This record gives sequence, structure tokens and C-alpha cells, in this order.
Amino acid sequence: MDLVTLNDIRDAAERIRDAVVRTPLLPCPWADPGRPLWAKPESLQPIGAFKLRGAHNAIARLDERTRRRGVVAYSSGNHAQAVAYSARHFGVPAHIVMPDVTPQVKIDRTRECGAEVVLVPIAERESAADELVADRGAVLVPPFDHQDVIAGQGTAGLEIIADLPDVDVVLIPVSGGGLASGIGTAIKALSPDVQVIGVEPELAADTRDGLAAGARVDWPVERRSRTIADGLRSQPSELTFAHLSRVLDGVVTVGEREIRSAMAALASRARLVAEPSGAVALAAYLDHAGELPAGRTAAVISGGNVDPTLMVEMLTEHAAPARG
Repeated sequence: MDLVTLNDIRDAAERIRDAVVRTPLLPCPWADPGRPLWAKPESLQPIGAFKLRGAHNAIARLDERTRRRGVVAYSSGNHAQAVAYSARHFGVPAHIVMPDVTPQVKIDRTRECGAEVVLVPIAERESAADELVADRGAVLVPPFDHQDVIAGQGTAGLEIIADLPDVDVVLIPVSGGGLASGIGTAIKALSPDVQVIGVEPELAADTRDGLAAGARVDWPVERRSRTIADGLRSQPSELTFAHLSRVLDGVVTVGEREIRSAMAALASRARLVAEPSGAVALAAYLDHAGELPAGRTAAVISGGNVDPTLMVEMLTEHAAPARG
């Protein structure tokens, strides 16, 4: 199996430079002074999440004739928006399969990019995408199970090391594993001593179990779908698991209340809007410090496409009591 290399990631960085925001690494002075924290807000990408990096790199790598046939993707939302956005950039049609439980804000924004959206039960999204590929003659752009997608996501790792060369710990959300595979590959190639820690919900902890067992572990989709972090309900492929086995130094799992609290903390302290999936890295930092290596820590805030009603609920739930 061919794994992504540092050169692949560097090539991807050149390829996507004009389409992707080079997000800053923001210091968090409100964090534990004994464990300095920086946030990498991928929520500031044009589509509100890191997925644009991988989708744009994959579509850019297609030859023009293939690209004109159109692209297909299946996604709970952020990869959907990324493929739709990049397809519009290249002037090609996009057909996106989304679970029928996807937050409406993600469905609407995908359609705003000009994509055709097909809603199906969550367990049918991959088979529905395969049918579209066969019917339309289009090209599938997977959310994580592809070298070009992983290389694109890894460009965020190049930026972390460039902005904080003496970083000690990097916290990365894990679901299908493309983001952690890419960032972890870049970081381990450039700074092998940095501790790369994956973070996933307790209710979707298949990566934790798989790494402990030394092989992928299957959690039924119904079990993974219990978490509020709708972007973290997938599980690694053979390709991403091979990367994760090589680059992750550990996995921390976080609870549902911890995710909700981290969303509120990002909004009130960092002035950043994060969806539940985007807040898990901070949840690990805030609530599981004892499980983490010490030192300068970077937390990847992977996305900010949160349903407005949920955001208001989080802020109300965790508002500081009035003083009188």
C-alpha cells in the first residue's frame, strides 16, 4: 500500500495555494499557562472546514477530460461543501450524496455552491454515490480514502510546523482519518519528536479500539451515529488506518457534554464558531489534560458549520451566571 509522503503534501500545498486559506495558528492566552495552547481554526476556510484542502487537491489532480465528466461525493456535510465549492471553481458538475440527518445548514450551503444534493439514509450514502458514478459517468472524490485527499489535508501540518516550530503536541479530530493521516504524516516527517494525538467522541471510538487491537474495528453506523459530532461518525479505511497506525502517538476520547462545553469555550474565549466535530480537540485539552503529553500544544479546530439553533443552545447552556 502506497502511503502519502512529505513530498506529496508539499506538492499539494503548491496546487491548492490560490484556493485555500492559510489559516493562522492563534495563541490562546486564556488557556493553562503551564500548557500553552494554540488553535488552528480551519473553520475559517471558505467552506467553513478543512475538507477544502483535500477535495481541491483531488479535483485539481484530475485531467481536464476526466474532470468534465463531473464529480460525485458522499458526506455528512463538510466534504460535500468542499467538493461542491471546488467543482464550481473548475466549472464542472457536482453530485453530492448526504445523509438525511445532516444539519440543514450544511445541505443548504452545499446547494448554494451549485451541487445537486441527494439525501439518503446514513447507511446508504456510499452505495448511492456508487450508483451516481455508474449512472452519470462521473468521478468519485472520497472524503478520506484517497492519497490526494490525504495529501491535501496534510498541508495544514506544514503550516503548524512553520508557525510553531517548537510545538510539542498536536491534537487532531479523527473520524475517517484523512485529516489526522495527512497532518500526522507532515509533522512526523518534519519534527519526529512531536506527539500527534487523535481525538474522537466516546460514542464513536472505533479508532481507539482499532489501534489498541492492531487492526480496524467495526462499530455499526447506528452506534457511531449517537454522537453530536456528526462529522466524526465515519471510521478509517485500510488506507487511513495504515497512516494512523504509523503517525498517531495516542487517541483520547471525549464525552458529549465535554464537546458541548468546548464549543461554548471557543465562542466565548477564542471568538471562534466551531461545530461539535471541530471542538473535540479543545475538549481533550480542557477535560483530559492528564491523558496528554506535556508541552506547547496545537489544537486543530476542524470546522465551524454548526446549526445556528445548536450554537445558541450551547452558549445558553454554558453562559456564566449573572453577578449582582
